Amino acid sequence: MIRPLLAAACMTLLSLSAHAAGDPSTASAPASDLALHPVAGDYVARDFKFSDGTTLPEVRVHYVTLGTLQRDAHGHATNAVLLLHGTTGTGRAYLAPAMQHELFAPGAPLDARRYFIVMPDGLGRGGSTKPSDGLHARFPHYGYNDVIEAHHRMLVERLKIDHLRLVLGTSMGGMQTWMWGERYPQMASALMPIASQPIPMAGRNWLWRQMIVGAIRNDPNWQGGDYAANPTQWTRVMPVFTIMTENPARMQTTAPDRASATHLYDTLVERFGANDANDVLYWFESSWDYDPSPDLSKIRAPLFAVNFADDLINAADLGVMQKLVSQVPNGRFVEVPEGPHSYGHQTLAHPDVWKPYLVELMNSTAGHD
Repeated sequence: MIRPLLAAACMTLLSLSAHAAGDPSTASAPASDLALHPVAGDYVARDFKFSDGTTLPEVRVHYVTLGTLQRDAHGHATNAVLLLHGTTGTGRAYLAPAMQHELFAPGAPLDARRYFIVMPDGLGRGGSTKPSDGLHARFPHYGYNDVIEAHHRMLVERLKIDHLRLVLGTSMGGMQTWMWGERYPQMASALMPIASQPIPMAGRNWLWRQMIVGAIRNDPNWQGGDYAANPTQWTRVMPVFTIMTENPARMQTTAPDRASATHLYDTLVERFGANDANDVLYWFESSWDYDPSPDLSKIRAPLFAVNFADDLINAADLGVMQKLVSQVPNGRFVEVPEGPHSYGHQTLAHPDVWKPYLVELMNSTAGHD
């Protein structure tokens, strides 16, 4: 039996994994003392052409907003903020209590009384159109450019937003933030990619993702994606996601002996198994078109990248940021050292750690609209 304190620590680690996996039970609970009122909506893009050449007659983008959109005398949006989530999450990751308290509360850097905050679900996730809606493995093989295009159309066509005060993203959302700066260099006043690097998938980062992709495609019950019941064998490899995204010292504290570590493994397998196999496959394959490195000089908005020294996914010892951020005309970065408030890659879910840099970016770009 797991001791009570260990059980509590185990649940903390599992809640982070569930947050990363898009579990709404841990990501959407409102911070009641803030009196924030999220508003959900859906936008349907007609005749959406994917970068692989296929077209769907309708693509749905689900989103949640906070605050009230403001416009200037010419009708241009003045206070819109776009928040982009990670690979296995949804926009509701930003509605976790810690996010609401640190980012949207009165006086916080993205005070919901002052800003109009848009939190969309990416293609393939949450309430947006995804393989599990019916097409299964016949769903178009979308890439990050398709996710960005769908979000852009939602902003412009549905919400009538032509300018963004800020684009901020974590993990995959951070990667897409670099791409936003290149693709729409005049649209945002500030960019903050968190827990990401502006290089294509390779090395260890590609290898662990291929473990997941290969496990799904070779699951005997996957059946080319046309399964009647969700396959389960692939879930046995999914804890590699937690290994890559969590701080090792915290994992050791959470599971200090073999029995507790085995229990944690089994629980993680069960949690990840709640996701549709095709959806997960597409999550990890969708980075196929990610490589902002050749066009970093196209970014015009001030960009402040935040990375974490103990992040295994975006390994600091690669020296990527030191080599490439100088190519961004108004770019800079900070590498947060490992310390008592470190959670590895999952430090992204602890805005108290990186909020000071957001405050600095917002203050330094005030009046840049």
